[in-house]
Amino acid sequence: MNTATYAELAASSDHAVAVTIAFVGGLIVAIALIWAVRVGMRVMDQDTHHPAPEEQPHMPDTGPVREMREMREPDDVPVVARDGQRLMPHELHRASTRTGKDQKPRRWSPGSSGSFGGGGLGRT
Repeated sequence: MNTATYAELAASSDHAVAVTIAFVGGLIVAIALIWAVRVGMRVMDQDTHHPAPEEQPHMPDTGPVREMREMREPDDVPVVARDGQRLMPHELHRASTRTGKDQKPRRWSPGSSGSFGGGGLGRT
């Protein structure tokens, strides 16, 4: 196509009508979206219950809750012999770990490698 063809297409009334229809269609879609957002905001304002200051969470009377650090060790399920009684659910514990006897945290020992295949000599 050359410049004359473009000029002829731009000047034709069919092209102007198509552009006008596309513009009006886009304008209708934009107005519908704006209306939907405003209706949604109005519904959210009417529907959502905002808690009063008395209903807000507050600090306990004893003060802030602090983090507790402890070393844990596995609490395995006891082994039952084949001729023994089976374990009942009330005999099992809630957690699979318990507080460890040794509360001293494990530390990195000098001379050991940092990871498998780390290239160190390992423990000697």
